[in-house]
Amino acid sequence: MYVIASKEDLIRIPPDLLGEDFEKLAERLTQESFQNKVDEDGSYAVLVKDIEPVGEGRIIHGDGAVYQKVKFDALMFRPILHEIVEGTVCEILKFGAFVRFGPLDGLLHISQIMDDRIDVDVDGRRLLGKDTKRELRVGDGVRARVVSLSINERSPRESKIGLTMRQPGLGKLEWLEEDRQKKGEKK
Repeated sequence: MYVIASKEDLIRIPPDLLGEDFEKLAERLTQESFQNKVDEDGSYAVLVKDIEPVGEGRIIHGDGAVYQKVKFDALMFRPILHEIVEGTVCEILKFGAFVRFGPLDGLLHISQIMDDRIDVDVDGRRLLGKDTKRELRVGDGVRARVVSLSINERSPRESKIGLTMRQPGLGKLEWLEEDRQKKGEKK
């Protein structure tokens, strides 16, 4: 889920940069400090904007840098346990598929893809249901539910997010449309 949050925090301005335009410097350092980082609540800052310095900066004895309080708005991505997400298959491996949703990837384990035995074709970059003949390929759009969540604050791209598609209303988007059409024909 995406959320816009107003935040206030400190940035460190090294002494060798103090001659630069202060507004631009504060904006650049705020983006470097907070954008593409994970917050303490597990939210991922996708974008930092509307940056304003607040008050005067402080110099810490022995450091020489200026510590400046800044206010800013951040576009945050917060994956939530049991949330339904739509994404795109970005990688097929022998144990499942990785799905990119928002700025993060989640693992769709082979046991959580469909109620069918699955053949893995790593070279062909696809997973194929033995009985249903349904296939999942790189680039396919899917709807899945978040079943496990472990956000890595130091390296957000290495977060571990588990997904499932083994429930009604979840799966490859084409499969969902086929199922809707079949239900419409039966009525």
